[in-house]
Amino acid sequence: MFQNLNNQDRDKNLKMMSISASILAGLFIFVMIKSDHTLNGSSYYLGIGFLFVLLILSFMLNYFRDKIRRKLPKTKFQSQLEELSVQDDSSNIKSKDISNSIEVSKPNISFDNIAGMSSIKQELLEIVDFLNHPKKYKKYGVSLPKGVLLVGPPGVGKTLLAKAVASEADVPFFYQSASSFVNIYVGAGAKKVRELFTQAKAVAPAIIFIDEIDAIGKQRGSSNDERESTLNELLSAMDGYDSSSGVIVIAATNKIEVLDDALLRAGRFDRRVFLSLPSKEDREAILKLYLKNIKHTVDIEQLCSSTSGFSSSALSTLVNEALLYMIKCDEKILTQTHIEYAKQKIQFGKYQIKVLDNQNKEILATYQAAKAFISQSKVTLLDGIVDKKDMIYPSKSYLEQQIKNYLCGSIALEIVKGDSYIVDIEDIKKAYNLVDDMVDLYKFETSKENLIVKLKDEITKDISSNQDKIDELKDILLKDEVVVF
Repeated sequence: MFQNLNNQDRDKNLKMMSISASILAGLFIFVMIKSDHTLNGSSYYLGIGFLFVLLILSFMLNYFRDKIRRKLPKTKFQSQLEELSVQDDSSNIKSKDISNSIEVSKPNISFDNIAGMSSIKQELLEIVDFLNHPKKYKKYGVSLPKGVLLVGPPGVGKTLLAKAVASEADVPFFYQSASSFVNIYVGAGAKKVRELFTQAKAVAPAIIFIDEIDAIGKQRGSSNDERESTLNELLSAMDGYDSSSGVIVIAATNKIEVLDDALLRAGRFDRRVFLSLPSKEDREAILKLYLKNIKHTVDIEQLCSSTSGFSSSALSTLVNEALLYMIKCDEKILTQTHIEYAKQKIQFGKYQIKVLDNQNKEILATYQAAKAFISQSKVTLLDGIVDKKDMIYPSKSYLEQQIKNYLCGSIALEIVKGDSYIVDIEDIKKAYNLVDDMVDLYKFETSKENLIVKLKDEITKDISSNQDKIDELKDILLKDEVVVF
């Protein structure tokens, strides 16, 4: 009888039955006492008895209603209501988790604990000085960038540098991975951004560090509305506070080319710090730091030469793996044998880090030497980026020079080695993309093929007539890993 009723209706019916039975029983008792005629016959007593049974039954049902409710089968409507209630509770829990996941810390690492990168550290010390002595800047109306973008390959120390800035300035450090903003719950990412900036402002001066910002900062226009709403909230948050408030946002990425233009404009991440793989000098400083308190017989200078292409984290892994092998061999002193074993494990084992042998280093050095000669600018062995002049109105000759910078390394290898090599596919892509723009977009040329042939002929002529200079630059790169004009 009760299974088609919801809980509220059951309670109301039980109460009504109890009240009705009580009223009827009272009326019969009143009639029996006040009536002038004697009531005879068993049917009257049977009726009274039935009323009393009904009264007792109603009270019993009311008393045991919770147990009855649990035993009765649930209707489809009730089940759906309970599921919605559980979902609401789950959403509330998730919302609390989002709020609780934002934690503030004070790192205890300083710039002294980071070897190499002297020029990078010098630039970041400006931020430290601003946070420590804000009055010195405010009295002249100077404000530091709201955002600093650290750009570089994985493992070069971007997160470590951000922590060191917070530690040197002795300010709260809010670390967030950009992927943690991406949530299946609509609006959760934007809510977390608001909470992050609210908490940072409350304890300012402070540093917000967003790691791998490309997870939410990709160019808008995709179908991921939740990620775009999170990015929009981040853009609004960076517009909504004054740099003099003492909140500075530092972000890290190795894919600056995919970031939305709005992130890179002035007033947001308008300062960019480019990190590259450590040079030979930097690797020496890093290895000395890692081996400082370890007994060893390792030739650090030789090890620096044989670890071209290693990031700082890769060097840390190398030393750690060598120490593990030393312990496994039950020895007390780290030797070159342990290092070589670790290097083989890294090169061919699970880490798969590219280790440049002498032949590969010579190929790369020739490639980069040609770049240095043609561009007449600073070039390092492991980082082929050629400094560009900021041209607001680029000329045809300027664009042609850029194409030459991209193609000269491959052409030099064909001339010097007598064979074609694939060294940097990105250089080839950039060269041909720029050729397409010059013909299709800028209309500087009518034929892509003719433009490529003309520029390749010019590069070939320059390198062939200056091969001795290319060899000289190659030797410098092999020795010092950097050429400066």
